Amino acid sequence: MTDHHTYGTSTHTAGELVRLVSDRLGLVFTERDSNYRGVYHLAGSPSGRVEIQPNPIPGDDGEDDLYALEYPEAQVLLLTTTPTADSALQARLGSIEGLIHLNHETVWTATEQPPG
Repeated sequence: MTDHHTYGTSTHTAGELVRLVSDRLGLVFTERDSNYRGVYHLAGSPSGRVEIQPNPIPGDDGEDDLYALEYPEAQVLLLTTTPTADSALQARLGSIEGLIHLNHETVWTATEQPPG
């Protein structure tokens, strides 16, 4: 099982959110530059990974494209991936003012069975 959560904000810039999440979770983010995603920030730990991604990313045509089309109102996205549900992580992120939980998805591998 892999647990994914998506958060969004239009209150904070990516840099501000990196500082807030670093302080709240004690994570160290590294800046990454991708042709596909633009500049984003990544923090990994034994319990998963947290990414902070601007939603508008530079497009090939000189216009910005959205990383997540389904959330046009979110200027910055925060993406979490953990091997199991992590309610403590979700509670700490939920306490950040201006950060809104947008989506949750649990992915099961072919050899796993979902509960029920």
